[in-house]
Amino acid sequence: MEIFKWQWSLGSIICIVYLICGQTVVDKRQRTFTIDYDNNTFLLDGEPFQYIAGSFHYFRAVPQSWSRILKSMRAAGLNAVTTYVEWSLHNPKEDVYSWEGIADIEHFIQLAQSEDLFVILRPGPYICAERDMGGFPYWLLHKYPAIQLRTSDIAYLHEVRTWYAELFSRLERYFYGNGGPIIMVQVENEYGSFFACDHKYMTWLRDETERYVRGQAVLFTNNGPGLAECGGVDGVLNTLDFGPGTTEEINDYWNELRKHQPRGPLVNAEYYPGWLTHWQEPTMSRVAIAPVTATLREMLSAKVNINIYMFYGGTNFGFTAGANEQGAGHFVPDITSYDYDAPIDESGDPTPKYYAIRQVISMFFPIPNVPVPIPLQKMSLPSVLLTPIGSALNRGILRVIGSPKVTSIYPLTFEALNQYSGIVLYEALLPNNIKTDPMKLTVSKIHDRGYVYIDSTFVGVLSRQNAIDALPIILGLGRKLQIVVESEGRVNFGTPNDFKGLIGDVFINEQKIQNWTMIGIPLDNIEKIQNLCNKHRLEKHFSNIASNFGAKPGIVRGPTIFHGTFDIAKVDILDTYVNPIGWGKGVLFINKHNLGRYWPGVGPQLTLYVPKAILKKTANEIILIEYQTVKSPSMTIEFDSSAKFN
Repeated sequence: MEIFKWQWSLGSIICIVYLICGQTVVDKRQRTFTIDYDNNTFLLDGEPFQYIAGSFHYFRAVPQSWSRILKSMRAAGLNAVTTYVEWSLHNPKEDVYSWEGIADIEHFIQLAQSEDLFVILRPGPYICAERDMGGFPYWLLHKYPAIQLRTSDIAYLHEVRTWYAELFSRLERYFYGNGGPIIMVQVENEYGSFFACDHKYMTWLRDETERYVRGQAVLFTNNGPGLAECGGVDGVLNTLDFGPGTTEEINDYWNELRKHQPRGPLVNAEYYPGWLTHWQEPTMSRVAIAPVTATLREMLSAKVNINIYMFYGGTNFGFTAGANEQGAGHFVPDITSYDYDAPIDESGDPTPKYYAIRQVISMFFPIPNVPVPIPLQKMSLPSVLLTPIGSALNRGILRVIGSPKVTSIYPLTFEALNQYSGIVLYEALLPNNIKTDPMKLTVSKIHDRGYVYIDSTFVGVLSRQNAIDALPIILGLGRKLQIVVESEGRVNFGTPNDFKGLIGDVFINEQKIQNWTMIGIPLDNIEKIQNLCNKHRLEKHFSNIASNFGAKPGIVRGPTIFHGTFDIAKVDILDTYVNPIGWGKGVLFINKHNLGRYWPGVGPQLTLYVPKAILKKTANEIILIEYQTVKSPSMTIEFDSSAKFN
């Protein structure tokens, strides 16, 4: 009798487990996201479905702000969020992976699902996104100097396969058919704009992606109008990207697409409400609200599926901003802000464009019962005194923050030195048989900006962006040529094999300079710089520093490390904007967080966004690396309550 009771109880337990777990399995099997080509629509669990999404790249915002931004997107009526996956963020060095903090993509996806947003995943492996090297990790160029990225090059395919195994082992469970929010996965990115047009590669990448997706989400490609022939691949949905336009223009785009894909849902995978901005452009890029909402309304009424790129732009923290080549290879680096004139601004606040777009969306989609966001208050702070710790030309400082010295007959690139970004000091002796005065220094190819010294005396600037590849050098300054080369960001659109440093030969008049010494200063080990600041204070060492530069007292020759601290004990901590107006060009850290590059002298970006999440009540620490000559032994930096642009 007791045995019977036990068996009955076990059977009950089995039935309960089956009902719970079995039902879960059945529910997952019922979850499908597919394409009904005959009726030109997506099907969500068998029912016609149209999406209105917005782009938000998790790596452009501190994780503490993710939830607020996603909630604001949902409040606008969006039912999906689109994000790239940045290979270089998660795999910064060979065999090294990062999945925490700003790289915690799983947490981002979970937050999106909790806000009732589907996810459209764009894993690349090339993403463009105005990011350094289009999201590729720089070490690919170190490991394979001749690698042909975005082609069927065996070395490249091997590295993509290794990366995808790491990535998708974490993300497979989030595909819609597996119970997660990911409804679509992109294959490559705007490949129709890439010169290679390698169909073998695109077929391989389709199959490699499908190895993990296995029909549990929809695969798609994305290209500009008229580029589907090289950018598409059999068995994968073709989508387009374009901004506001006339009815005739947009109909022409769709008609061209229909030549390659006669049936299926229409998708604008990047609908542009704004645009990107480069350093030295006269103003920030702005797009008027009226044409944005007019085209949006027209597409939604035609049942077009839309992703608004960007809905929230954010910030290119650190050295992550990329660059573009315009016209005949004219190099233009991207600014730190990725505000993009998006509906949600860099600080996460809604703009007038947000409310206008929300109004249009409400005509076609139910607006959820989510509070409409309001702008958050920002703070200004008293100016902070920064004092110079020392120059990168100082040997004692180089020993602390520099990489081991490397010698070579010819100058080596950043990538050959296995350096991601920052600066590299190149040194060589000038020939002693030159009699012309002045001599002519010529660098056949500099990537990207070079600060030239002779025995620590500043001579001038070489610039890829401004096409300055030569400088006059007066006889008698000395023998040691020093060129501090700064990476301003690898090209993100086009050919991403953008090596940094002195790429070509260096000449004095017609004589080639050989036998170089190189010291890398990557500036990514902030702890080393911080320790240096704690040991070297202006009051004790400035006179020695000045003498090491061969400079007059009161003048510090860059690139120079500056340091300062500030407290926020008497006010609530809010977002703010650091204002480096009066400084030259460089990079700025607060509490070890690299806020990005500043260059207020050329703009159009003047201030850098400071999220409140990186601040604390007391002993906030600023470290500023100024690349150009500063004519004061101490300078201040300001904090404003609003962003400033030219």
